[in-house]
Amino acid sequence: MAKSGINVAVWAALAGNVLVAATKFVAAAVSGSAAMLSEAVHSLVDTVNELLLLYGIARSVRPADRVHPLGYGRELYFWSFVVALLIFALGAGVSLYEGVDRLLHPVPIEHPVVIFVVLAVSLAFESASWLVGMRAFRTAKSSLGWWEAFRRSKDPPTFIVVFEDSAAILGIAAAGAGTAAALLTGDSRWDGVASVVISVILAGVAGLLARESKELLIGERADQALSDAIMRTASAIPGVCRANSIVTMQLAPNSVVATLSLDFFDNLRAPDIEQAVVELEARVRSAHPEVKALFVKPQSVLVAAQRADEGSSGMTPDGVGDG
Repeated sequence: MAKSGINVAVWAALAGNVLVAATKFVAAAVSGSAAMLSEAVHSLVDTVNELLLLYGIARSVRPADRVHPLGYGRELYFWSFVVALLIFALGAGVSLYEGVDRLLHPVPIEHPVVIFVVLAVSLAFESASWLVGMRAFRTAKSSLGWWEAFRRSKDPPTFIVVFEDSAAILGIAAAGAGTAAALLTGDSRWDGVASVVISVILAGVAGLLARESKELLIGERADQALSDAIMRTASAIPGVCRANSIVTMQLAPNSVVATLSLDFFDNLRAPDIEQAVVELEARVRSAHPEVKALFVKPQSVLVAAQRADEGSSGMTPDGVGDG
Protein backbone atom coordinates (compact mmCIF):
# COMPACT_ATOMS: atom_id res chain seq x y z
CA MET A 1 0.00 0.00 0.00
CA ALA A 2 1.27 3.47 -0.87
CA LYS A 3 2.38 5.65 1.99
CA SER A 4 0.06 8.40 0.77
CA GLY A 5 -2.92 6.10 1.27
CA ILE A 6 -1.83 5.30 4.82
CA ASN A 7 -1.36 8.96 5.69
CA VAL A 8 -4.76 9.92 4.28
CA ALA A 9 -6.48 7.24 6.36
CA VAL A 10 -4.66 8.22 9.56
CA TRP A 11 -5.22 11.96 9.04
CA ALA A 12 -8.90 11.36 8.32
CA ALA A 13 -9.22 9.33 11.52
CA LEU A 14 -7.37 12.03 13.48
CA ALA A 15 -9.63 14.82 12.23
CA GLY A 16 -12.75 12.83 12.97
CA ASN A 17 -11.64 11.85 16.47
CA VAL A 18 -10.73 15.42 17.46
CA LEU A 19 -14.21 16.65 16.56
CA VAL A 20 -15.95 13.63 18.09
CA ALA A 21 -13.98 13.74 21.36
CA ALA A 22 -14.81 17.42 21.91
CA THR A 23 -18.55 16.94 21.37
CA LYS A 24 -18.67 13.80 23.52
CA PHE A 25 -16.95 15.47 26.48
CA VAL A 26 -19.45 18.34 26.33
CA ALA A 27 -22.36 15.90 26.15
CA ALA A 28 -20.97 13.83 29.05
CA ALA A 29 -20.65 16.96 31.20
CA VAL A 30 -24.19 18.09 30.40
CA SER A 31 -25.93 14.71 30.73
CA GLY A 32 -23.87 12.93 33.39
CA SER A 33 -23.85 9.76 31.27
CA ALA A 34 -21.13 7.22 32.10
CA ALA A 35 -21.42 5.63 28.66
CA MET A 36 -20.97 9.03 27.02
CA LEU A 37 -17.91 9.75 29.19
CA SER A 38 -16.48 6.35 28.23
CA GLU A 39 -17.04 7.18 24.58
CA ALA A 40 -15.37 10.57 25.06
CA VAL A 41 -12.31 8.96 26.64
CA HIS A 42 -12.32 6.39 23.83
CA SER A 43 -12.24 9.14 21.20
CA LEU A 44 -9.52 11.02 23.09
CA VAL A 45 -7.39 7.87 23.22
CA ASP A 46 -7.97 7.33 19.50
CA THR A 47 -6.83 10.91 18.83
CA VAL A 48 -3.59 10.31 20.73
CA ASN A 49 -3.18 7.00 18.89
CA GLU A 50 -3.41 8.65 15.47
CA LEU A 51 -0.77 11.17 16.51
CA LEU A 52 1.50 8.33 17.65
CA LEU A 53 0.97 6.48 14.37
CA LEU A 54 1.88 9.59 12.35
CA TYR A 55 4.94 10.02 14.54
CA GLY A 56 5.89 6.38 14.04
CA ILE A 57 5.48 6.65 10.27
CA ALA A 58 7.71 9.74 10.18
CA ARG A 59 10.38 8.12 12.37
CA SER A 60 10.36 4.81 10.46
CA VAL A 61 11.36 6.34 7.12
CA ARG A 62 14.61 7.85 8.39
CA PRO A 63 17.61 6.56 6.44
CA ALA A 64 20.02 4.01 7.87
CA ASP A 65 23.10 5.24 9.71
CA ARG A 66 26.10 3.77 11.52
CA VAL A 67 24.14 3.12 14.71
CA HIS A 68 21.15 1.59 12.89
CA PRO A 69 22.60 0.05 9.71
CA LEU A 70 19.27 -1.51 8.72
CA GLY A 71 17.27 1.67 9.26
CA TYR A 72 14.54 2.69 11.68
CA GLY A 73 11.62 0.80 10.16
CA ARG A 74 10.69 -1.04 13.33
CA GLU A 75 9.85 2.23 15.07
CA LEU A 76 6.49 1.95 13.32
CA TYR A 77 5.94 -1.47 14.93
CA PHE A 78 6.97 -0.13 18.34
CA TRP A 79 4.53 2.77 18.25
CA SER A 80 1.80 0.50 16.90
CA PHE A 81 2.30 -1.71 19.96
CA VAL A 82 2.12 1.37 22.21
CA VAL A 83 -1.18 2.28 20.53
CA ALA A 84 -2.59 -1.15 21.40
CA LEU A 85 -1.50 -0.74 25.02
CA LEU A 86 -3.14 2.70 25.24
CA ILE A 87 -6.42 1.35 23.88
CA PHE A 88 -6.37 -1.33 26.57
CA ALA A 89 -5.04 0.67 29.53
CA LEU A 90 -6.82 3.97 28.98
CA GLY A 91 -9.76 3.21 26.72
CA ALA A 92 -10.87 -0.11 28.17
CA GLY A 93 -9.64 0.66 31.69
CA VAL A 94 -11.45 3.98 32.10
CA SER A 95 -14.62 2.60 30.49
CA LEU A 96 -14.66 -0.35 32.88
CA TYR A 97 -14.10 1.90 35.90
CA GLU A 98 -16.88 4.27 34.88
CA GLY A 99 -19.24 1.41 34.14
CA VAL A 100 -18.69 -0.38 37.45
CA ASP A 101 -18.94 2.90 39.36
CA ARG A 102 -22.26 3.72 37.68
CA LEU A 103 -23.58 0.23 38.42
CA LEU A 104 -22.73 0.65 42.10
CA HIS A 105 -23.83 4.28 42.29
CA PRO A 106 -26.60 4.93 39.72
CA VAL A 107 -27.07 8.53 38.61
CA PRO A 108 -30.11 9.70 36.63
CA ILE A 109 -29.41 10.65 33.01
CA GLU A 110 -30.09 14.29 32.20
CA HIS A 111 -30.71 15.91 28.81
CA PRO A 112 -30.97 12.62 26.85
CA VAL A 113 -31.66 14.55 23.64
CA VAL A 114 -28.13 15.96 23.81
CA ILE A 115 -26.75 12.42 24.09
CA PHE A 116 -28.58 11.13 21.03
CA VAL A 117 -27.70 14.18 18.94
CA VAL A 118 -24.02 13.85 19.82
CA LEU A 119 -24.10 10.10 19.14
CA ALA A 120 -25.66 10.73 15.73
CA VAL A 121 -23.04 13.35 14.85
CA SER A 122 -20.26 11.08 16.14
CA LEU A 123 -21.59 8.19 14.07
CA ALA A 124 -21.43 10.36 10.96
CA PHE A 125 -17.81 11.38 11.62
CA GLU A 126 -16.69 7.87 12.55
CA SER A 127 -18.44 6.32 9.55
CA ALA A 128 -16.69 8.74 7.19
CA SER A 129 -13.32 7.94 8.75
CA TRP A 130 -14.13 4.21 8.63
CA LEU A 131 -14.91 4.39 4.91
CA VAL A 132 -11.56 6.06 4.20
CA GLY A 133 -9.73 3.44 6.25
CA MET A 134 -11.62 0.56 4.65
CA ARG A 135 -10.85 1.89 1.18
CA ALA A 136 -7.15 1.96 2.02
CA PHE A 137 -7.25 -1.49 3.62
CA ARG A 138 -9.19 -2.93 0.65
CA THR A 139 -6.46 -1.66 -1.67
CA ALA A 140 -3.78 -3.23 0.53
CA LYS A 141 -5.44 -6.62 0.92
CA SER A 142 -5.80 -7.21 -2.85
CA SER A 143 -7.44 -10.63 -3.39
CA LEU A 144 -6.93 -11.86 0.17
CA GLY A 145 -9.80 -12.37 2.58
CA TRP A 146 -10.32 -9.74 5.28
CA TRP A 147 -9.06 -11.87 8.19
CA GLU A 148 -6.15 -13.31 6.19
CA ALA A 149 -5.15 -9.83 5.07
CA PHE A 150 -5.15 -8.64 8.67
CA ARG A 151 -3.02 -11.58 9.84
CA ARG A 152 -0.54 -11.26 6.95
CA SER A 153 -0.30 -7.47 6.89
CA LYS A 154 3.13 -5.98 7.60
CA ASP A 155 1.76 -2.43 7.82
CA PRO A 156 -0.05 -1.83 11.18
CA PRO A 157 -1.60 1.58 10.36
CA THR A 158 -3.61 -0.02 7.55
CA PHE A 159 -5.55 -2.19 9.99
CA ILE A 160 -5.27 -0.15 13.21
CA VAL A 161 -7.35 2.69 11.75
CA VAL A 162 -10.03 0.26 10.58
CA PHE A 163 -10.15 -1.55 13.93
CA GLU A 164 -10.29 1.70 15.90
CA ASP A 165 -13.12 3.10 13.80
CA SER A 166 -15.00 -0.20 13.91
CA ALA A 167 -14.69 -0.23 17.71
CA ALA A 168 -15.87 3.38 17.80
CA ILE A 169 -18.99 2.58 15.77
CA LEU A 170 -19.78 -0.41 18.00
CA GLY A 171 -19.18 1.78 21.06
CA ILE A 172 -21.60 4.40 19.78
CA ALA A 173 -24.22 1.70 19.25
CA ALA A 174 -23.64 0.41 22.79
CA ALA A 175 -23.89 3.91 24.28
CA GLY A 176 -27.09 4.60 22.38
CA ALA A 177 -28.65 1.29 23.41
CA GLY A 178 -27.66 1.78 27.04
CA THR A 179 -29.08 5.28 27.16
CA ALA A 180 -32.32 4.16 25.52
CA ALA A 181 -32.68 1.24 27.92
CA ALA A 182 -32.06 3.51 30.91
CA LEU A 183 -34.74 5.96 29.74
CA LEU A 184 -37.31 3.27 28.88
CA THR A 185 -36.90 1.28 32.12
CA GLY A 186 -36.12 4.17 34.43
CA ASP A 187 -33.05 2.23 35.61
CA SER A 188 -29.89 4.26 35.02
CA ARG A 189 -27.73 1.21 35.68
CA TRP A 190 -28.17 0.35 31.99
CA ASP A 191 -25.89 3.32 31.38
CA GLY A 192 -23.21 1.54 33.40
CA VAL A 193 -23.82 -1.70 31.51
CA ALA A 194 -23.22 0.14 28.23
CA SER A 195 -19.93 1.49 29.58
CA VAL A 196 -18.82 -2.03 30.53
CA VAL A 197 -19.75 -3.29 27.04
CA ILE A 198 -17.63 -0.50 25.53
CA SER A 199 -14.76 -1.62 27.75
CA VAL A 200 -15.07 -5.21 26.50
CA ILE A 201 -15.09 -4.04 22.87
CA LEU A 202 -11.95 -1.95 23.39
CA ALA A 203 -10.17 -4.73 25.28
CA GLY A 204 -10.88 -7.18 22.45
CA VAL A 205 -9.60 -4.78 19.79
CA ALA A 206 -6.53 -3.95 21.88
CA GLY A 207 -5.74 -7.65 22.27
CA LEU A 208 -5.85 -8.28 18.52
CA LEU A 209 -3.77 -5.21 17.69
CA ALA A 210 -1.22 -5.98 20.41
CA ARG A 211 -0.78 -9.55 19.17
CA GLU A 212 -0.14 -8.57 15.56
CA SER A 213 2.10 -5.62 16.46
CA LYS A 214 4.10 -7.78 18.85
CA GLU A 215 4.75 -10.41 16.18
CA LEU A 216 6.09 -7.75 13.83
CA LEU A 217 8.10 -6.06 16.57
CA ILE A 218 9.95 -9.20 17.70
CA GLY A 219 10.65 -10.24 14.12
CA GLU A 220 8.28 -11.82 11.60
CA ARG A 221 9.27 -13.39 8.32
CA ALA A 222 8.40 -11.72 5.06
CA ASP A 223 5.59 -12.98 2.86
CA GLN A 224 6.16 -16.52 1.61
CA ALA A 225 5.65 -15.43 -1.99
CA LEU A 226 8.66 -13.11 -1.71
CA SER A 227 10.81 -15.91 -0.25
CA ASP A 228 9.81 -18.27 -3.06
CA ALA A 229 10.58 -15.63 -5.70
CA ILE A 230 14.05 -14.97 -4.26
CA MET A 231 14.75 -18.72 -4.16
CA ARG A 232 13.77 -19.09 -7.82
CA THR A 233 15.98 -16.15 -8.76
CA ALA A 234 18.92 -17.62 -6.84
CA SER A 235 18.49 -21.03 -8.48
CA ALA A 236 18.72 -19.42 -11.92
CA ILE A 237 22.03 -17.63 -11.27
CA PRO A 238 24.94 -19.15 -13.25
CA GLY A 239 27.29 -20.97 -10.89
CA VAL A 240 24.63 -21.82 -8.30
CA CYS A 241 24.19 -25.57 -7.98
CA ARG A 242 21.28 -25.36 -5.54
CA ALA A 243 19.46 -22.82 -3.41
CA ASN A 244 19.28 -24.58 -0.04
CA SER A 245 17.14 -22.30 2.10
CA ILE A 246 16.23 -18.72 2.90
CA VAL A 247 15.54 -16.80 6.10
CA THR A 248 13.76 -13.44 5.85
CA MET A 249 12.92 -10.76 8.40
CA GLN A 250 10.39 -7.96 8.01
CA LEU A 251 12.00 -4.72 9.20
CA ALA A 252 9.24 -2.35 8.08
CA PRO A 253 6.23 -2.45 5.73
CA ASN A 254 8.52 -1.94 2.72
CA SER A 255 11.81 -3.20 4.13
CA VAL A 256 13.02 -6.81 4.25
CA VAL A 257 16.35 -8.43 5.03
CA ALA A 258 17.09 -11.89 3.58
CA THR A 259 19.77 -14.52 4.19
CA LEU A 260 20.36 -17.23 1.60
CA SER A 261 22.16 -20.56 1.88
CA LEU A 262 23.52 -21.45 -1.58
CA ASP A 263 25.46 -24.43 -2.88
CA PHE A 264 27.90 -23.29 -5.59
CA PHE A 265 29.54 -25.62 -8.11
CA ASP A 266 32.81 -26.96 -6.76
CA ASN A 267 34.88 -25.84 -9.76
CA LEU A 268 34.12 -22.15 -9.16
CA ARG A 269 36.86 -19.86 -7.93
CA ALA A 270 36.36 -17.08 -5.39
CA PRO A 271 36.02 -14.33 -8.07
CA ASP A 272 33.36 -16.42 -9.85
CA ILE A 273 31.35 -16.79 -6.63
CA GLU A 274 31.68 -13.07 -5.98
CA GLN A 275 30.35 -12.30 -9.45
CA ALA A 276 27.44 -14.70 -8.94
CA VAL A 277 26.53 -12.98 -5.67
CA VAL A 278 26.71 -9.53 -7.30
CA GLU A 279 24.41 -10.66 -10.10
CA LEU A 280 21.99 -12.26 -7.62
CA GLU A 281 21.79 -9.09 -5.57
CA ALA A 282 21.18 -6.98 -8.68
CA ARG A 283 18.37 -9.23 -9.90
CA VAL A 284 16.67 -9.43 -6.51
CA ARG A 285 16.80 -5.69 -5.87
CA SER A 286 15.54 -4.96 -9.36
CA ALA A 287 12.53 -7.25 -8.98
CA HIS A 288 11.97 -6.68 -5.24
CA PRO A 289 13.14 -3.21 -4.12
CA GLU A 290 11.76 -3.88 -0.63
CA VAL A 291 14.74 -6.21 -0.02
CA LYS A 292 17.14 -3.75 1.61
CA ALA A 293 19.85 -6.25 2.53
CA LEU A 294 20.72 -9.65 1.07
CA PHE A 295 23.27 -11.95 2.72
CA VAL A 296 24.60 -15.10 1.08
CA LYS A 297 26.12 -18.06 2.92
CA PRO A 298 27.94 -20.56 0.63
CA GLN A 299 27.09 -24.05 1.93
CA SER A 300 26.92 -27.51 0.45
CA VAL A 301 23.58 -29.28 0.51
CA LEU A 302 24.74 -31.70 3.22
CA VAL A 303 26.15 -28.97 5.46
CA ALA A 304 23.01 -26.86 5.05
CA ALA A 305 20.80 -29.83 5.95
CA GLN A 306 22.98 -30.63 8.96
CA ARG A 307 22.82 -27.03 10.21
CA ALA A 308 19.04 -27.03 9.78
CA ASP A 309 18.71 -30.26 11.77
CA GLU A 310 20.93 -28.95 14.54
CA GLY A 311 19.01 -25.68 14.65
CA SER A 312 22.28 -23.79 14.88
CA SER A 313 20.85 -20.72 13.16
CA GLY A 314 18.00 -20.46 15.66
CA MET A 315 15.60 -19.76 12.78
CA THR A 316 13.44 -21.95 10.57
CA PRO A 317 14.15 -21.53 6.83
CA ASP A 318 11.34 -19.92 4.85
CA GLY A 319 11.72 -22.34 2.00
CA VAL A 320 13.91 -24.92 0.27
CA GLY A 321 15.05 -24.65 -3.32
CA ASP A 322 14.51 -27.24 -6.02
CA GLY A 323 18.03 -26.97 -7.38
